[in-house]
Amino acid sequence: MSEPPSSELISVLLISGTHDRAHYAFVIAAGAAALGRRVQVFATNAGCHALLTDWSGLVDSGRDAVLRARGVGGLDELRDACVELGVVLLACDAGLRAEAIDPGRLLSGVTVSGVARFLSDAGQGQIISL
Repeated sequence: MSEPPSSELISVLLISGTHDRAHYAFVIAAGAAALGRRVQVFATNAGCHALLTDWSGLVDSGRDAVLRARGVGGLDELRDACVELGVVLLACDAGLRAEAIDPGRLLSGVTVSGVARFLSDAGQGQIISL
């Protein structure tokens, strides 16, 4: 019999503004949350585009339609799953300013915070950087 999932937090640091990295950040987050792990996604710099209501500013955003046509969940579905599974979504205050992004464009439920909160919450848990 397998051990129950660890409650240790998995923290995903999304720096890249490319669709493939943003997509996989949400794949990891949704998968870990579905297994009972606590998860936070912290987006900064160009990665902040992945937390916008309109994420078409991601590089190669058209790839999403290709993935969905091939039966792979798109970014909208993955983000919705993360929200439903209780993944904490954080947008870096400095990253938003660096990208000239108005915080009012963020998805509902995204918290604007700084790297200190991200690292404090991550503690001794696992950090995955994309």
